[in-house]
Amino acid sequence: MKSKTAKDGKWRIGNLAKATGTSTDTLRHYERKGVLTSKRLHNGYRVYPEDAVERVRTVRKALAVGFTLDELSVVFRIFDQGGAPCHQVRSLAANKLAEIERHLREVTALRDELKVALKEWDLRLTKTASGQRAGLLQALAVRNNLQSSSTSLLIRKPTRTKKGKKNV
Repeated sequence: MKSKTAKDGKWRIGNLAKATGTSTDTLRHYERKGVLTSKRLHNGYRVYPEDAVERVRTVRKALAVGFTLDELSVVFRIFDQGGAPCHQVRSLAANKLAEIERHLREVTALRDELKVALKEWDLRLTKTASGQRAGLLQALAVRNNLQSSSTSLLIRKPTRTKKGKKNV
């Protein structure tokens, strides 16, 4: 069901906000960023073109997949001037995908590292008397230092020196 537009087929800000599931503040922000345009009536009210619903939905979907308002502003400026920014959009999307894949690799490596740490910690905890410190975080630091220097994994339990100081 289409929300009501102004008599001349233009959208008023409240109706456009309802039709797109956004707030009027969001629409004003989109306008400031240059991804949405409006005209002012003699009374100062904003009116948006008939295609504003489609534009707002496009903006929201593009934001959801990683585009920024600044990027969209450039693309829409070209589009609104009759240009065809398709290759630019494709390039931006490819860059977003590469960024996401890099992030996924980092998150996967972090997950794997945490799984190993938890297994090691479980082993340490089984060998640690109740009420005693197992040195879990210290073991993590030792583990990270050893990994960065490409040495084999060696995690030892903190021991006390002859003077009673911890030897980590």
